[in-house]
Amino acid sequence: MHKQHRLLRPEQILSALPRAIQVMTDPALCGPACLALPQDVQTEAFDCPEAFFHPDVIRIRRPQPDAGELERAVATLRAARRPLLIAGGGVLYSGASAALAAFAETCGIPVAESQAGKSSLPWNHPLNVGAIGVTGSPAANDLARTADLVVAVGTRLQDFTTGSHSLFGQARLLSLNVQVIDAHKWSGQSLVCDARVGLQRLAAAAGRVAEPAWTERAGQAAAAWNARVTELTTLLPAGVVPYEADVIGAVRDSTEDSPGGDIVVCAAGTLPAELHKLWRAAHPGGYHMEYGYSCMGYEIAGGLGVKLARPDAEVIVLVGDGSYLMMNSEIATSVALGRKLMIVVLDNRGYGCIQRLQIAAGGVRFNNLLADCVRDAGADVRVDFAAHARSLGAESVHVASIAELKSALRQARSARRTQVLVIDTTHTRTTDDGGWWWEVAIPAVSQRREVADAYEQYRAGKQKQRL
Repeated sequence: MHKQHRLLRPEQILSALPRAIQVMTDPALCGPACLALPQDVQTEAFDCPEAFFHPDVIRIRRPQPDAGELERAVATLRAARRPLLIAGGGVLYSGASAALAAFAETCGIPVAESQAGKSSLPWNHPLNVGAIGVTGSPAANDLARTADLVVAVGTRLQDFTTGSHSLFGQARLLSLNVQVIDAHKWSGQSLVCDARVGLQRLAAAAGRVAEPAWTERAGQAAAAWNARVTELTTLLPAGVVPYEADVIGAVRDSTEDSPGGDIVVCAAGTLPAELHKLWRAAHPGGYHMEYGYSCMGYEIAGGLGVKLARPDAEVIVLVGDGSYLMMNSEIATSVALGRKLMIVVLDNRGYGCIQRLQIAAGGVRFNNLLADCVRDAGADVRVDFAAHARSLGAESVHVASIAELKSALRQARSARRTQVLVIDTTHTRTTDDGGWWWEVAIPAVSQRREVADAYEQYRAGKQKQRL
């Protein structure tokens, strides 16, 4: 929490509210803020100055780069031959998508996207090579392994983006960030400024940077990956239980477009990895992912917040059954407010993502799938999510196939009330294309051969980490 303030007197609102708004709109702090008014304070009368109700229009400040830092950044860019740009959430906060596209085209630099930065460029931009890092595309990660310069724009360079800091250790690092602490991470060269201003200044001063062969290679890799995404999200073999990629394709193909554009919302489990790789974001902000803390249960409540902010858009919440069970009551709130959501529940009957991690670490499957937890052999462990959603006021259906899901999605788009569509999926299939090492500590000593094997892979990954 950036700012908390408990108001003991009503007149304190005169200073507390402007400070809270300043925190929420500051390009580095980005909120949140909490103002707490105890009940006794709420009952008091206060003659508030009329001018307080007519504040000045908030103008987001755009810090300019230091002249010396900018000069050094331009020199670093001009010396590169195989640069790669990582677009982080700061690109979207800054409204810098157009500047990003212009910079990439001017300099011939391919662009990879972090979870927070996804939708910075349209998915079909020829220089958009897709997701990067642990949940990244093969196109982006292959370029990252051989780049001689990584330009990180508006990203915290956290664990998943950097492959636990093992992905591009061979490259020089130039970090453009409005937040000083992030601009100086991992011994990188810093350029502290607003993302849009910085990209515009760099493009104007640097001009063409990348070798033509590098830009061409990136374009070919992006095109090949986009073709593979189509294949992964549309070709479901007969008789096979669908997984996340099949559902993502069905949601994507359920419309040509919608007023304001679709916004997909997600948070935890397997879905963020699959969406990072496979979702096609056509416009800035069309991808809303809470993955900084991977908060299970965020999805539906977060989706309602998105809908309140963007009532013209079709907000589609993708959520696993585990996260749905964590928090779902905002379905009732969305119905009460008349703010329609489209919620797609993927039911793999447990915590499939956690079970895969458990096994990958050399462990034995234990108590992650509902069927494994049952002590009474006659107990029915299935949860009827469709019936539950109907009890909260939503219109809901359990579909039996991807074909039925596509039909239900088309009908859901024309509905006025919150729609909940439930489909059975499997936790045993994931998208193998792409990805990168993630540092999950493994016991150094174990009698299990599987743990010893996992530990050797862990040690190999540690050798690649950037120091």
